[in-house]
Amino acid sequence: MPFDIAMTDELLSTTRAVRKRLDLDKPVPREVINECLELAVQAPTGSNSQGWRWLVVEDADKRKALADLYRKGAEGYLSGAVDQAEDGGDAQTKRVFSSAMYLMEHLHEVPVHLIPCIEGRPADGTPMVMLGGMFGSIFPAIWSFQLALRARGLGSALTTLHLIHEQEAAELLGIPDNVMQVALLPVAYTKGTDFKRAERPPVADITHWNTW
Repeated sequence: MPFDIAMTDELLSTTRAVRKRLDLDKPVPREVINECLELAVQAPTGSNSQGWRWLVVEDADKRKALADLYRKGAEGYLSGAVDQAEDGGDAQTKRVFSSAMYLMEHLHEVPVHLIPCIEGRPADGTPMVMLGGMFGSIFPAIWSFQLALRARGLGSALTTLHLIHEQEAAELLGIPDNVMQVALLPVAYTKGTDFKRAERPPVADITHWNTW
């Protein structure tokens, strides 16, 4: 089956980190999450390990507790980053940190929190090749999930600041010790779907052929 290249390129180039435009009032059906996860697990994994695990949090009390952990981890960092952006950042950077602050303040209201996990936990001194394989076995699936959301009128943002308190989150959610959380994605329908390409440096300026 030939792909619609224009539609595929639109999906890939306009799947944004969505924060302020998440619809906090519209419920997200479980079947939609399941559809997106069915696509996510088609992503490749190192040595065909298929070690991804997904924890979907709908419960309001648990979402609030997760949001509290996120805020505890994020507040100092984001406040400093916002100040730096205001002092000398470009417009796009200022918008990013403004929306990150908004998410921190409203995370508990987002109807679904998805925590992607991977079986296994690297020991201190784990070689880079093994770390690359471990994280390379989960992040392609996360991105596929986000693309699937976008195609269905939903949005998300890949956040990691709750991991400062990963153990507390694991205790809250009953995550076993041998399972590692790698992110937290707030998931909701979006207010409108008219997302645009972001400003990025020319590829020619950041690409090296055959040698650096």
